Amino acid sequence: MIKATETKLRGCFIIEPTIYEDERGYFFESYNHKDFCEAIGREVNFVQDNQSFSKKGVLRGLHFQKGEYAQAKLVSVLEGRIQDVVVDLRKNSPTFGEHLSIELSSENKKQLFVPRGFAHSFLTLSESARVFYKCDNYYKILEEGGVVFDDNELSIKWKISKKDIYVSKKDTKLPSLRSFKDRLHKNDY
Repeated sequence: MIKATETKLRGCFIIEPTIYEDERGYFFESYNHKDFCEAIGREVNFVQDNQSFSKKGVLRGLHFQKGEYAQAKLVSVLEGRIQDVVVDLRKNSPTFGEHLSIELSSENKKQLFVPRGFAHSFLTLSESARVFYKCDNYYKILEEGGVVFDDNELSIKWKISKKDIYVSKKDTKLPSLRSFKDRLHKNDY
């Protein structure tokens, strides 16, 4: 059994599993297709699982897949703590350009369901973190896109100082939200 709470961004849910604890430790179902789909009120078929390991201060994102390769994700943390951030990039959404920030950890065992049409990013807060996420579509390198993590229009409050954040060269060259909007209106996405 799980609890799904829809966030301010329509279709994006915080997932909290039922945890059974005793003197031996704990047990929970990290994913049950039937319960998950009932909880969020729609069918989602995950086809790919991804896992990453990151050191403290590593920021990955803000990434998305576009067009027919757009991906919904179910994000969880197997070890450590992260600040998980999503940005609504759905063209006709009333919350277009708004973001959500949540802490996911191996301790709180929360998960975040990110629907298609969102950019996703996370920042490692602990000494290291192992992040696991399910995707409902296959990755295609030619269909990836992103928005730069420190975009002024987004004004994301990262939990680590910018000078202590490690970002790949590729991610520092991602376009601004304004540039993304311009391309979106030209139907480039």
